[in-house]
Amino acid sequence: MANTDETWDQECDVLVVGSGGGALTGAYGAAARGLDTLVIEKTGYFGGTTAYAGAGLWLPGNQAQTRGGLDDSVDLGRTYFRAVVGEASPHELQDAYLDHAGETVAFLEDNPHLRFEYRPFPDYYAAPGRFEAGRAVFPVDLPAPESPHALLDAVRPPAWAERLGLPPTEGPLTDGRALIGRLLLAMESTGNGRTLLHTALRQLITEDGCVVGAEAGQDGRTLRIRARRGVLLAAGGFEGNAELRRDWQGLPGADWTMGPQGANTGQALVAAVEAGAATGLLDQSWWCPSLRFPDGTAAFTLGLHGGIFVDGTGRRFANESLPYDRMGRQMLAAKAGTTSDNPVWWIFDGRFGDELPGITVVPADRKAFTEAGLWRTAATLDGLAQRIGVDTEALRTTVRTFNGYAADGTDADFHRGEDAYDRFFAQGEGANPCLVPIEEGPFHAVQIVLGDLGTKGGVRTDAQARVLREDGSPIPGLYAAGNTTASVAGPTYPGPGVPIGSAMVFGHIAASDMAGQSTGA
Repeated sequence: MANTDETWDQECDVLVVGSGGGALTGAYGAAARGLDTLVIEKTGYFGGTTAYAGAGLWLPGNQAQTRGGLDDSVDLGRTYFRAVVGEASPHELQDAYLDHAGETVAFLEDNPHLRFEYRPFPDYYAAPGRFEAGRAVFPVDLPAPESPHALLDAVRPPAWAERLGLPPTEGPLTDGRALIGRLLLAMESTGNGRTLLHTALRQLITEDGCVVGAEAGQDGRTLRIRARRGVLLAAGGFEGNAELRRDWQGLPGADWTMGPQGANTGQALVAAVEAGAATGLLDQSWWCPSLRFPDGTAAFTLGLHGGIFVDGTGRRFANESLPYDRMGRQMLAAKAGTTSDNPVWWIFDGRFGDELPGITVVPADRKAFTEAGLWRTAATLDGLAQRIGVDTEALRTTVRTFNGYAADGTDADFHRGEDAYDRFFAQGEGANPCLVPIEEGPFHAVQIVLGDLGTKGGVRTDAQARVLREDGSPIPGLYAAGNTTASVAGPTYPGPGVPIGSAMVFGHIAASDMAGQSTGA
């Protein structure tokens, strides 16, 4: 959109669109360098999907790892990342992420509000440079404010609270909420950061091919915002937009994502494309098996410590203990759980009582799930097969074979329990604690569908986080980070915290570039 009107409703040096980990790292970075920084957020909460996350950050060679006794390095991280991602994203983009990962942590920790700590969580692939115990760092819990605080009080609630309409538990902000709260406090402490909630980007404003600001909607009125140094788009992906998902991914609807309801509808991406941006990886997401809920939504499920997944034929099709994105890709390949009429069934036995043998980000109420037909129970396996509509003999054979593997300690079909990630969540006994037999009635089947943690395709960017045109030239004044971009990880998910970690690094790089400094300044 060309600027044909000289009037502006707001002016700033840096305009940041979005308020997740990448957005607020960029906002803090700009404000800490003395730039007048304005953050606009479409919803009434700060944090986006980051606020829902465990907030592991995959940032090789950082000082928080060293404090935690982990001997990691950029070179080890590069060896691993290159082995997993390969040529699926530009090497200069990969190197920008890796070379500035430790620097980003150091820059952030210069502010007393920002602190990180190492916690074990395995890398997702058996590849050179892997840390089987993991290399991710996490935000330190943030004590709840003793009195009302405008910024902290507006941090998005946990996923379980928001989805179930419940108040968050009292106490410190943890995980992703701690990261968002700490970044907000750090930005506030600079005296250079401002925020506007309920303010949605509509389009970018350009002059002579340069982005000079944006038009946003707020409470039914239009705001024209001038950005003297640049605009950073870090507003998530398009997982909340059913039309874009059908067009770009060939998948029905937008109900099964873990993104906040009503958020991440792709407007930042659309605005960038209208300004001339090139795109990539639009068919990709951070996939995950998800528990289907009675209201039609779904919630991220991981860390199985019991049960098996079967498709519509009553047969297993993958190692159920795979890292979640890898399991999601197995579901895609098997065309299992991708639509409501071809669900995956999570089969387990009565030893778990009314509990699901795994981690669900939003807890399931068995009574409500049973009434909705999403949790089915029978006294026998044959009865369960009939209840879920799969071949009786096929399910009986599948379970008998799996129980034999449990007794032997070896999954000859899918090698469950042979990898460090598999074993991280295991709670069983015997030679292979990942293989828990299914033998004690009653028998249960719970519906699983293909969900995601967000899309990962978007605008193409360079090593300075600048948005690129189709010819590879940067669009002056326009930067992007996080799920608004074509991910540096390509179609892979190398380890815990790559999505948020890479978003934060490129937010940091963008802020530095807008300040006219090299990173590290």
